Amino acid sequence: MSSQARAEKQTSAKVAPSKQAKAVPKIDVPPEQMAYANLLLYCSWAGIAILALTFLIYMSGLLTPFIPASEMPMYWGMSAHDFLAETGAPIGWGWLGMLGYGDFINLVGIAFLALLTIVGYLVLLLPAYLRKKDVAYTSIVVVEILVLSLAASGILAVGAH
Repeated sequence: MSSQARAEKQTSAKVAPSKQAKAVPKIDVPPEQMAYANLLLYCSWAGIAILALTFLIYMSGLLTPFIPASEMPMYWGMSAHDFLAETGAPIGWGWLGMLGYGDFINLVGIAFLALLTIVGYLVLLLPAYLRKKDVAYTSIVVVEILVLSLAASGILAVGAH
């Protein structure tokens, strides 16, 4: 290798690392937001585990289903209204009374996952923003809690039910 090639190689080796080292801006994330993110992370995995467990219970036949799996293809093409009328399945929060059936126990994991946001807002974010006297974020959290609770309550009936 010529001396010029060696010199260019050494020069490029010295320059390359400085080009690669880019400044990454430091972002400060408030502790309440980190706690909320951790709640979502760990509880989401717990929710997935609940879904897997309840699916195994359903598939194993440990709990008899409300609608046998062999009959399910008869209902696939139906609208929700027709399905409910034909099967007598409950609407709204009526599924809570059906947890003894294998096909309804699967809803426990879904409800758990759906509840995470409200729990995180109530337990972590709302108290933190109240302590900080942060009116803007407190207002946003309160409105979010109200909207999500109202939607989950079933008070506002929307659709064919």
